Amino acid sequence: MAYLLMVDDDEDFAMATQTALEAAGHEVKIVLESTRAVQVMEERRPDLIILDVMFPEDASAGFTLARHVRCYSEGLKDAPILMLTAVNGRFPLGFSSRDIDNTWLPVTDFLEKPVDIEVLLAKVSAILNANDPRRKSGEKSAGA
Repeated sequence: MAYLLMVDDDEDFAMATQTALEAAGHEVKIVLESTRAVQVMEERRPDLIILDVMFPEDASAGFTLARHVRCYSEGLKDAPILMLTAVNGRFPLGFSSRDIDNTWLPVTDFLEKPVDIEVLLAKVSAILNANDPRRKSGEKSAGA
């Protein structure tokens, strides 16, 4: 079981996604304000951060938060981040996984909302498996 932190201001979406992720065996905490996310992450390091981009206080808060995690938070800098957002619906700039880089969009992967839950579950599983040190050393993790 992995501990996932979902940072998204859309409470209905976050709760529906939480239900699906928990049914897949994960523990999920939701944070609805981007401004609280770093504090929550530092209290307990997530195995995966699922991060929205747009928040009421700042339409690009998710980008800023991802950069903060990577550049200024020693204990979190290598935590995987899945950006899950509808930013392209509001600002049709065509953001995608092609834009991932270490400075501008320092995330592990990118998915667009609305997302098929099976696609999300597969992506979460792939990211967790890629970041599991037991898998990297050739060990099988529990339940694998």
